[in-house]
Amino acid sequence: MTQTPALKTQQMQVGGMDCSSCAMKIEGSVEKLPGIAEVSVNVAIGRMVVSYDPQEVSEAEIQKQVTRLGYTVAIEQSRTLTSSHASTNGHVDDDHDQDDGHDHGHSHGSGEFNLKKELPPVLLAISLFAIGIIFEEPLHNTPYNIGELAVFIPAYLLSGWSVLKTAGRNILRGQIFDENFLMTIATLGAFAIHQFPEAVAVMLFFKVGELFQEYSVGRSRRSIKALLEVRPDSANLKVNGTIKQVAPETINVGDQILVKPGEKVPLDGEILEGNSQVDTSALTGESVPRIVNIGDPILAGMINKSGALTIRVTKLFGESSIAKILDLVENATSKKADTEKFITKFARYYTPVVVFLSLAVAILPPLLIPGANRSDWIYRALILLVISCPCGLVISIPLGYFGGIGGAAKRGILVKGSTFLDALTAVKTVVFDKTGTLTKGTFKVTQIVTRNGFSEAELLALAANAEANSNHPVAQSIREAYGQPINESDIKDYEEIAGHGIRAKVQNKVVLAGNDRLLHRENIDHDICDVAGTVVHLAVDGRYAGYILIADEIKEDAAEAIRDLKKAGVERTVMLTGDNEVVAKRVAGQLGLDAYFAGLLPEDKVGAIEKLLDRSGKKKVVFVGDGINDAPVIARADIGMAMGALGSDAAIETADVVLMTDAPSKVAEAIQVARKTRRIVVQNIVMAMTIKGIFIVLGTFGLATLWEAVFADVGVALLAIFNASRVLK
Repeated sequence: MTQTPALKTQQMQVGGMDCSSCAMKIEGSVEKLPGIAEVSVNVAIGRMVVSYDPQEVSEAEIQKQVTRLGYTVAIEQSRTLTSSHASTNGHVDDDHDQDDGHDHGHSHGSGEFNLKKELPPVLLAISLFAIGIIFEEPLHNTPYNIGELAVFIPAYLLSGWSVLKTAGRNILRGQIFDENFLMTIATLGAFAIHQFPEAVAVMLFFKVGELFQEYSVGRSRRSIKALLEVRPDSANLKVNGTIKQVAPETINVGDQILVKPGEKVPLDGEILEGNSQVDTSALTGESVPRIVNIGDPILAGMINKSGALTIRVTKLFGESSIAKILDLVENATSKKADTEKFITKFARYYTPVVVFLSLAVAILPPLLIPGANRSDWIYRALILLVISCPCGLVISIPLGYFGGIGGAAKRGILVKGSTFLDALTAVKTVVFDKTGTLTKGTFKVTQIVTRNGFSEAELLALAANAEANSNHPVAQSIREAYGQPINESDIKDYEEIAGHGIRAKVQNKVVLAGNDRLLHRENIDHDICDVAGTVVHLAVDGRYAGYILIADEIKEDAAEAIRDLKKAGVERTVMLTGDNEVVAKRVAGQLGLDAYFAGLLPEDKVGAIEKLLDRSGKKKVVFVGDGINDAPVIARADIGMAMGALGSDAAIETADVVLMTDAPSKVAEAIQVARKTRRIVVQNIVMAMTIKGIFIVLGTFGLATLWEAVFADVGVALLAIFNASRVLK
């Protein structure tokens, strides 16, 4: 059997990616290298994520391929992933600090895009252009058009020097069909046929359009940086009664830290002293502060609002919830939606096709049509060159998805990639786990029913001892009801029986605690099977001792969540539970669910999901679970959602979408955000294609001028970018 090679997934910061076809150019170039499995470039945060086989290609070769194109590259951090992990997860789970000092100059050199630096030459070019238009006739009448050239050439060079320089450099490197080449050929052609004002107008409007474009990309970067500001900068470490300010990365598990009012919580931990209100909006999107007391868990990224808190650190900074969340948000766009992939491929073919079409328009009509004016047809060809620039599509579609992922994150919904955002638009079946998802998962003992001479106190004591080592919410509720310390030496031979319950020896008595299936499995005679509620049956030394009834409340917004899903066009809502038929039927009836499956073992849940999956793949199935013991089902569904998973590593690793709160209503909200994003992306595609198509026809028939063509091209790009930015709101 052939072993799949381990792929290495590397993150790199790429400087100078402010022009619209940069991502497409880099991806196309890197993909040509041997051993490259996948490459994804995100213009909005200046990052490239590449998965490759290190035996076939090295980091240095990948870097060299990118720098050949005129960009700067800096390695962030690498981690070797198995090929299956790299292909199924939309993020690289590295814990690293983002370096915000990378380069973003449009000329692909170093230096952050600076509007104040870019604006003066453009304003001077506009002034010269205005002079040239106002005094066009006297300037035109000078010998050899020297007056016109003296005004228009400086205006042309001021507005277009970076474009000319980049086009020349790219041609030398074999990168021909990009917007720099198109603008250079179109404007030099216009100069050749003495259309000086048009040549300058094309370059000037193109430059102004690029400034707007760079500003929009910069704004997207800033919105992500604002999200990253929840990353704490320092921590107050308690050392021998004194407070020392240190970097969060240097603190170890078990250390104690002090968080003063108004400060960010730097690491995950447990409160040892103090009580306060904490602002969790940066993590969960919830505006109402949460009250925390001694013994409560607290997470990095929360903001302490009132009292001082002493916290015992439970996780290293790199393993904290906020580090994982920020990594997810930063890397979410590395898994591209099919629409993005289509546009990238389309742009690669569209531009050369239109270039050759414009060449045909310039050459063939003067040869084939009697009396055709060569200059007129060259002018029409130049219009096609301007229209062939794919800027609007190439930048606005990734920006749309990026905005959708950022907008969802602001609402406490983490989507691991635009591919999952797209999949959410086709959801027709939503499947919920019951405990902790539709119900609160906070169990309380409500009734103790005894049999065969056992007392209630005796039954509760035996159950609490038997459940002493279990982390299940039901076990915790029994121990809380017992309320007395448990002597661990009384408990021996503890064994968890998956999907059934527990067997343990308590004070030399064999105690069974679990569901009705456990009693049947162990052949225990009992007089009651179905009980309305969550129930724990007990047997002692093979004799039925009775049962403990435990209540679990339904979440306040659960019924509303089901109604919202119906309004959103979801056809079926289903519940899976390990509870008995009676409990499942009662909860499903109260919430208005379409169907339920009761009495399921963990492996049965996977089987139930498989029955619900649409074989054609058109109607997607979402599974929503608490992310702790639902990993196999989350992985099997088309889209796995982990709910209330703040701090759950298993959830963040397995799920495609992580809901930061316990609210089921977030499921419908996630679908709405996805649909809004898709709608905006489709609007951009249709708008750009339609306008470009119209102007290609008008230009070919001589019904459009270069002025109109450049307005259309720059206008399409700007409209698409502004439309894409709406999704962030």
